[in-house]
Amino acid sequence: MASMWDERYATEEYLFGTEPNAFLVSQRHLLKPGMSCLALADGEGRNGVWLAQQGLQVLSVEASAVAQEKARKLAAQRKVTLEFEQADLAQWQWGENRFDVVAAIFIQFAPPALREQMFAGIRRCLKPGGLLLLQGYTPCQLEYGTGGPSAAENMYTEPLLRAAFADMEWLHFAEHDEEVREGSGHHGMSALIDLAARKI
Repeated sequence: MASMWDERYATEEYLFGTEPNAFLVSQRHLLKPGMSCLALADGEGRNGVWLAQQGLQVLSVEASAVAQEKARKLAAQRKVTLEFEQADLAQWQWGENRFDVVAAIFIQFAPPALREQMFAGIRRCLKPGGLLLLQGYTPCQLEYGTGGPSAAENMYTEPLLRAAFADMEWLHFAEHDEEVREGSGHHGMSALIDLAARKI
């Protein structure tokens, strides 16, 4: 899978742009400088770099070495420091009670079995009181075709997220159709689902 992403990212442009995800920015009020943060499948670093700009201590984890090299350049341009780890999330050691924040923005490359493993890892690695900030696509995204996977089984629904994060306090949830402009990778009307939740 990493080689496929290396090919996608092997371009001068930033596939998903260099600006942070709009949902992530909308949850800025939940973030405090000094928080430890996992930027999950962080790609070319647009979200991890923005989180570091907010004063968070960010670990940016990504499978693609090509993407991480671009993330390092973006961090240098924005004059922030992040930790980077190249890893296959199917094999990665999440740890326990490790992070104050997990940013999981469009991580829908994961089919159901891997998604279940990743969601369990997210719950485990968050500290008590830690925040999950997640945005993805609903199955309606297949009709738009403006980004994301082509498999309906990779998409999120409210029942799926309710089951996965039932033991967390939900602070914000929304399903909405909205114009997204995140580079050429996410561009156009999109069927989105947002979740901000706190580990109890």
